[in-house]
Amino acid sequence: MQAESSMSATASTSASAAGTTASEEAEVVGPLPVQALESHGISSGDVKKLREAGYHTVESVVYAPTKNLLAIKGISEAKADKITAEAQKLVPTGFTTATEMHVRRSQIIQVSHKNPFLKDKFWSSGFRSRLDPKS
Repeated sequence: MQAESSMSATASTSASAAGTTASEEAEVVGPLPVQALESHGISSGDVKKLREAGYHTVESVVYAPTKNLLAIKGISEAKADKITAEAQKLVPTGFTTATEMHVRRSQIIQVSHKNPFLKDKFWSSGFRSRLDPKS
């Protein structure tokens, strides 16, 4: 337990030294709202146009064909390219190799228990978690 607290203290100290907070380093889970593009150089007016056109998440913008973005009134080809480029920086859409997937899978641990009540009622196959390589 003490090792974990010292590791998190070290991580928060290094994050503070780098000028970021622990909340900024935490992975965002779930879809990102399209408003996140504003902090990456996209004007609030353009974000409003995207929302009005039905694009409420950054993921929806990333996977939208450019011609659909061009159909939005006020979005030029240059703006569409910039919006798409910034959205792709926020949402990883790249290819994952089998080696990378193997490394991720090797970081998963399974916690089991001997209590039959817990096994039958709550955790029929145990509890799985991914080790955080940053800690």
